[in-house]
Amino acid sequence: MAYLWEKSYASGVPVSLNYEKTTVAEALDRSAKEFPDKPALIFLDKVITYRKLNAMVNQFGNWLLQNGVKQGDKVAMLMPNMPQIVIASHGAWRIGAVVVMNNPLYTDHELEHQLNNSESTVLVTLDLLAPRMIALRPKTPVKKIVVAHIRDHLGFPKKQLLPIVAKDKHRDIPPTKDVIEWMDILKSAPANDPGMKVDFDSLANLQYTGGTTGVSKGVMLTHSNLACNVQQIRAWFPDFGKGDLTGLGVLPFFHSFGLTTVMNYSLWMGGASVLIPRPEPEVILEAVHKHKVNFFPAVPTMYVGLLNHPKLGKFDISSIKGCFSGAAPLPVEVIKAFEAKAGAQICEGYGLSETSPVATINPWGGTTKPSSVGLPVSDTQIKIVDLDEGVKEMPTGTEGEVCIKGPQVMGGYYNMPDETAKVLKDGWLYTGDIGKFDEGGYVYIVDRKKDMIIAGGYNIYPRDIDEVLFEHPKILEACAIGVPDSYRGETVKAFVVMKPGESMTSEEVIGYCKEKLAKYKVPTTVEFIDTLPKSGVGKILRKELRATELEKMKAK
Repeated sequence: MAYLWEKSYASGVPVSLNYEKTTVAEALDRSAKEFPDKPALIFLDKVITYRKLNAMVNQFGNWLLQNGVKQGDKVAMLMPNMPQIVIASHGAWRIGAVVVMNNPLYTDHELEHQLNNSESTVLVTLDLLAPRMIALRPKTPVKKIVVAHIRDHLGFPKKQLLPIVAKDKHRDIPPTKDVIEWMDILKSAPANDPGMKVDFDSLANLQYTGGTTGVSKGVMLTHSNLACNVQQIRAWFPDFGKGDLTGLGVLPFFHSFGLTTVMNYSLWMGGASVLIPRPEPEVILEAVHKHKVNFFPAVPTMYVGLLNHPKLGKFDISSIKGCFSGAAPLPVEVIKAFEAKAGAQICEGYGLSETSPVATINPWGGTTKPSSVGLPVSDTQIKIVDLDEGVKEMPTGTEGEVCIKGPQVMGGYYNMPDETAKVLKDGWLYTGDIGKFDEGGYVYIVDRKKDMIIAGGYNIYPRDIDEVLFEHPKILEACAIGVPDSYRGETVKAFVVMKPGESMTSEEVIGYCKEKLAKYKVPTTVEFIDTLPKSGVGKILRKELRATELEKMKAK
């Protein structure tokens, strides 16, 4: 069966793939044999080769086995992008354990839920968070806590300078039989292959969804899900060959976007990942300039931050060949400005934790369409269904709920059968996103079902307003929400962050919107703030803004 989008694929990209049944941990072992002396990880200028990385992965896997971890047991991660999150994840996968990713910015309450829901027995955490996790452990199934330090994998002089640079921002935790130093594992555990046979279709990852829509849910991703999604990305960017990829590791690996498009994709390709623990614009620019980064997956806030950085012109970013944006809509003006500066095509895509995460991408080397999230990647089907019953397929150009089917779609939510049944129906994932196709098969995400503002009977999609505000030369970022209104039911409020040195009045913002938007979409109030709340991956938290606003309204 031919699909609407096939005709728009870039030349050389297949509609269907013959997938290797190789886990991402096995792919790392293969890359280590092919490229033993090539850089696998670059962290604050410390280079870890494939040979060294693979040996440390084996060591962590063997240590887990020595401590009673069996296939299917859960090993939790609580770290930013540093070598330990790569080593520990692949070490767990190599013995058939399940990796549980956690956001270091989460509260103890949120982490307690995730550790309990996932039944995690081992936790690998950053030293800064270790005292909290040791205190939290009695409320969870965690038996062993491994403490990792930023300094562990740094060479001289960075290792010596780090405590001075960071002042008191590191911790030495007294080791016990249940609290283990990361480096003690690497000093004691054997580096031989653990020799475990791992089922390709077994559970590999619990990827917790952001808790912005209620209780955080553990997305069950198999080794097959992870490996197939990497192979779909590889097919989409055919010009990147084995051994010549240098990916920017600024997207957090605890999030599925960074996990798949940087960590696992780079290791599959025998490429290097430049790890950046905190996404600061100048640090990113320095990394691209120094290490000649050629693959640049990022979120819109990162592109905006780089373009507005006063030192942008001092750095050479011409090494970038492929840019990938996701997690939130990328304003058209930002795409144009960044492509002009870097000389590289930005391919905006779309996905969810539930799809490992990549489901659609604008065709690299083909026609990209502004405001579109592109085409379904190889072997991925998408249908748009009616919002009421979710059964009737909508015609081209008509909005409805986006449903996805493909080898990257999750098996369900861990220990949550009722929640799983709401979104998985006959092999289709019901995303809760509202979208449409155009005549070329390009997908457009209009908004989240629950983000939609209904004012005076009109359906208003906040993204329409965000896009217009982003285009104003004085505005850095903006986010529109619906707030209760006694007359219209809801009305639009806009939160605006100004560029440094710029200022506007509410009246100016509203007047500008009146020129660009239908009358019923124009914000009735504007609030200027210094920063917008964002998730760990840089996604603007519209629901958090709305919750805060509702609390303020109640208080009044």
